[in-house]
Parts: sequence; structure tokens; C-alpha cells
Amino acid sequence: MIDFKLPSLGADMEEGTLLQWHVKPGDTVQRGQVVAVVDTSKAAVDVEIWHDGVLAELLVQPGDKVPVGTVLARLLEPGEAAPALATVPAQPAVAAPVVAAVLPEVKAAVPPQAPPTRHPVSPSARRRAGELGIDPDGVTGTGAQGSVTLADIETAARARPAPTPAAAAAAAAPAAAPDRQAQMRKAIAAAMSRSKREIPHYYLAETIPMQAAMAWLQQHNEGLPVTERMLPAVLLLKAVALALRRTPELNGFYRDGRFQASVPVHAGVAISLRGGGLVAPAIHDIAVKPLDQLMRELTDLVKRARAGSLRSSEMSDPTITVTNLGDQGAETVFGVIYPPQVALVGFGSILARPWVQDGEVRALPTVRATLAADHRASDGHRGALFLVELRELLQRPQSLAQAFTMPQDQPGATP
Repeated sequence: MIDFKLPSLGADMEEGTLLQWHVKPGDTVQRGQVVAVVDTSKAAVDVEIWHDGVLAELLVQPGDKVPVGTVLARLLEPGEAAPALATVPAQPAVAAPVVAAVLPEVKAAVPPQAPPTRHPVSPSARRRAGELGIDPDGVTGTGAQGSVTLADIETAARARPAPTPAAAAAAAAPAAAPDRQAQMRKAIAAAMSRSKREIPHYYLAETIPMQAAMAWLQQHNEGLPVTERMLPAVLLLKAVALALRRTPELNGFYRDGRFQASVPVHAGVAISLRGGGLVAPAIHDIAVKPLDQLMRELTDLVKRARAGSLRSSEMSDPTITVTNLGDQGAETVFGVIYPPQVALVGFGSILARPWVQDGEVRALPTVRATLAADHRASDGHRGALFLVELRELLQRPQSLAQAFTMPQDQPGATP
């Protein structure tokens, strides 16, 4: 028998509310299959199972709020027999005719109940529907398993007739701040307080010229429609993943008093939410993926994060976090490490700055990269080597587009 427990879906998660089961006792499940939806303080998350087997029993029901680590269900391993059920003693033979005579009448008197037709609704969508006065059960969902997302609610709102003047005035009245927003801020504060309390941070910064990278990007994007163009963020993500080859002690987790290195780079991407707050779900195996694929996955991840539709694997296993302020941000960002990770890389906005090139001062696009790292896993010298490697990689953007396979002689690599 295997216990299926509520996973930790981020450093700031202590409990979750089960919203829906996608399976029932007796169902055969496979590793990676989405079996439930759990609401955290930030989003509704599709929870995957990490064992093959047959579902034996569900121990938590929709609506229950439980701590991380609670057993949600139990599985029978492949080939394992179900526990024997108690048998009911046979009734005396004389009672059989009476039962046979009564059962048809009972069945006729109680019509079969139709199964419910309601679609799952993400918490953010249900909250927004309440604000707009929309019945979410009447909205056609475009999310996973037909779930209703925040975008579906916004689409339904735009399709409604224009409100009367009185209704418009009522809608314009200031609304009370949603309790969910307060819960999110509380969760973020708790995780970051823990990080600053437990992790001995050190910080480094490096200004990186981006002329070669931006020229390569412009050439790559020529002739492509806007929806298919690559963003600088993708080059930065790939460069981070490849730079970690030189300093693998920045990629992994600090658990049980020691550092545990990770060979694959699963980068948590910090994404700001429309209502405030942020999440940092992971893009997996960044080092070995082509740039075009990373662009598609990044676009999809941002869209799903803001619609409140993420997967548990994206929330539970980032090995390092990257925060990118983009062109609307500040020049420099110094992040706080997400435990149990040991490093966070930050990028400010790409700006033209004075730069000495070939003995002349020129205005070149540059970006300020920062590193927040855990002194228990590395020191400043190793962190500096990482930033130097990051800088050099971004001077050769064509190398970022090449396929890359993780060498087997790195710490933590498996044959």
C-alpha cells in the first residue's frame, strides 16, 4: 500500500484545500497523471501522482483544508491484492420471496439520479465571477478537463450587455480587499522571513554587455510574427542553465544539514500575478532544450500562472530561481532565496549605458545580473565564477542556440 500525500507546492505553502478529485477508488493511475486539484494561497494547482498503481481509497474530500504531508489517498502497488472485505451472512431462505417481491417496487419509486454536470472552477475565476456577478457554472471552460479559468470569466463579462447607469455606479464603488490577497501576502512574508532567518545570504552583481545578444535576437526575429518572436528572457534563462555547469553547487537544495546537487536545471521563473503577489513555477531541463521550445514553454507558463492553472511538478521541484524585471523594471534586483534552494539569479531591465569598447566610450545595451547565494553551499569566489561564465556566454548568443547534453562527470550525475 502506498500513501499519496499532499506535496509542498512551494516554500510558502503550509496547507492546501482539496478542490476536486479526477479519480475514484478502483481507477488505475500512472506516474505523472493529474489526479486532483488543490487550492493554495496563490493558485489552484493540478496535483500529479508519482506512483503507478490502483487507487484503493480517498481519505480527504473536496473542501477539506489539510497540512502539507497529509495522506490524501492510498494506492495498491502493481500486483498487490486489495484487502479482503467482510462478508455478510446469508439470510434465511424464507425471507427471499419477500425481498424479491418488494425490490421491483422500490426501484420503480426511486428514479436514478443524474450525475452532476458542473465544471471545475479555479479559485481565482470563482472569486472574479463573484466580483462581476457571473454564475461560473454557466460559463464554458477552456482549461484542463474543461475547467473554468480566469480568462473564461473575463470573456463572459465582456460578452454581457452594457450595464445600466445604476449598476455601473455600484460596480465603480470601491470593493473590500479580498481575503485571498491577504493570505498570499502572509504566505510570501512567512517564506521570505524563514529564508532570511535560516539562510546565510551573500550577494554579487555584474554588469553584462548585451550588444551581441540583442543583435542576434533581432536577426532571429526578423520576418516572424509577433506571437513567434523570441524575448531576451529566453536567452538569459538558457545562459543561466549553461553557466551552472561551471558552478553546480548553485543548483540544488540544502536539506538535512547538507547540500544536494541537481544535475538537471529546473529554473523557477518568478511571475507577477495581476492581482498582486507572485509565483515561481519551474521550466524543466532548461539546459537541454532549444530556445524556440523554451520560448513556447515560458509563454504557456506565464499564461497558466495568471489564469491560476499550474501543475504540482512545476511548483515543487525548482532547483534555482530566476527573476527578470523586464523592460518595465528597475536597473537592479537583489532577490531572496526560496528555501530549500541555494541560489537566486536576478536580471534588471536592459538599458543603454556608457561602455568602453575598443578604447572608446559607447552607449551599449547592458543588463545588471545579480546572484543571491547560500554560504552553506558555496562562497563568493564560486559565485563570481558563475557570473563571469554567464557574461561570457551572453557574448556568444549563437552558442546558446546549440543543443547541449549534460556531461556525466558532473557532481550528482547518473550513468
